[in-house]
Amino acid sequence: MKPCLKTSRLALILLALLPAVDAGAQDNSFTLSADYFTRGEVRRGGLAVAEPAEGEYFARFVLGRTRLVADFRHSWLSARLSAQHAGTWGSGEASNLSMNEAWVEMRSGKGFFAKVGRQPLSYDDQRIFGADDWSMTGLSHDVLKIGFEGGAHKMHLFGAYNQNIVNMALGGTRYTGDLQPYKSLAGAWYHVDIPSFPLGASLLFVNMGQQSLSEEEGADITYFQQLAGGFLSFRPEKWSLEAAYYHQWGMAQVGLPLDAWMASAKATVSPSEMWSFRAGYDYLSGEEDFATPPQGQIGLTRHDKVRGFTSLYGSNHKFYGAMDFFYVSTYVYGFTPGLQNLYAAATWTPAPGKVTLDAAYHFLATAAPVAEADRTLGHEFEVSASWSLGRNVSLSAGYTLMQGTKTMSILKRSSDNNRLHWGWLMLQVTPEFFSVKR
Repeated sequence: MKPCLKTSRLALILLALLPAVDAGAQDNSFTLSADYFTRGEVRRGGLAVAEPAEGEYFARFVLGRTRLVADFRHSWLSARLSAQHAGTWGSGEASNLSMNEAWVEMRSGKGFFAKVGRQPLSYDDQRIFGADDWSMTGLSHDVLKIGFEGGAHKMHLFGAYNQNIVNMALGGTRYTGDLQPYKSLAGAWYHVDIPSFPLGASLLFVNMGQQSLSEEEGADITYFQQLAGGFLSFRPEKWSLEAAYYHQWGMAQVGLPLDAWMASAKATVSPSEMWSFRAGYDYLSGEEDFATPPQGQIGLTRHDKVRGFTSLYGSNHKFYGAMDFFYVSTYVYGFTPGLQNLYAAATWTPAPGKVTLDAAYHFLATAAPVAEADRTLGHEFEVSASWSLGRNVSLSAGYTLMQGTKTMSILKRSSDNNRLHWGWLMLQVTPEFFSVKR
């Protein structure tokens, strides 16, 4: 299966539709800006999968990210370079210097476009593909994207093929993973808006190839898995109703058949400019007869099929609790019992455009039964506030408490996960250094 070759042929057809360069056009613009993102955190538990050392229950650290962004715009051509440094203050061990974005885009007056290079993929509510801007590094892909956007319709086709640089000299095709864990990616996204209804609907299909986890000789196998589903949004006046369903099948990276799914529903009502209320439910399938061996022991559970849903490259921080305990940090051995997330929240904006306060509650449970435990994982309470200090400066803070259960301790193999605290203070500054047009 070579989906990227088909995407390349479509790209050539699309490029033929793009307008010729107008040498006399004088509508170029260039902007140089930055994005300073600093967050200090205090955490008790939440990430460890083993008992912490005595007296080391609290973690205190400051994360920082700096992006230098250069944007170029022409009547039909645009480009962006975004250099990024991310890391923990005072530490060079996890410091990361990279290009977050590096792409060029060509557009025709008829709505066709082609965009190639390192870029974020963000669709619908960002559940499957998102920029994940909460994290220090964010998410981006080296990908070719082509499509059409006109009127009420949008159609995107995208494809990628990743390779280790050592194979350029030594040959071979085995990909051990670097920027992204997949070897190849191909997808299609279609969206239509019906303003008079008012309804928005999207369809998404993804085919992803992942290298076999086995490194034995002759194990250069690529397993392909597929995802298909849709997203609906209905927004009459003060209401917003959203629903999504996605199904995964094919072969998982561990070499087992894959059959997993997820569904979500969310309702939001805004009775006034100052108040907004939302509630929803997420269900992500998990493994049958899920079991975790006790600390210090080895247990074997036979799996004939992978039934745990993988949210691929979505912005998980938006959905499954602010503490990022699910689908960011993993369970022991990587398998998952799935997740049920029932939540309710309220947002108060006493000064629109200036101050926003938010409070949320999550009831969390596994989707599949857990051996020697019930399904309830715990209750998570979240409060946050944000202030706009000016056009390019914002300050925000938050606190989260999770009251975990015995099930949480078993799955994370740590009794410290029964009661978790997390607080943070964040500053974001996005200055524009200069902008020129000619």
